[in-house]
Amino acid sequence: MSGCCGAASPLTLPSPPSAGGEGRVRGPTWVRRVREIFAWVLPSAILVLVPKCPACLAAHVALWTGLGLSLSTATYMRWALLFLGVASLLFLIVERRIARIK
Repeated sequence: MSGCCGAASPLTLPSPPSAGGEGRVRGPTWVRRVREIFAWVLPSAILVLVPKCPACLAAHVALWTGLGLSLSTATYMRWALLFLGVASLLFLIVERRIARIK
């Protein structure tokens, strides 16, 4: 690799001339922290706020959007929301574990 690749890395800061080190890794910025918090809050909120019965989900969709859903469509939509919420939380858990191992 050429020397320019190391200089262009956004995660390293140049070390002071007297330190003689390679550089130090930056800590997470406030934007990254906020993004991580929302990444955990959004799927959790979906799981908490999804109605238990498909008729209630159809009523909520009709109330907030004006669209009418059949009972079978509301059932599939409810299962899709539950699956996406659980899958995204599992992804975040696995991602966090991998980051701790490194």
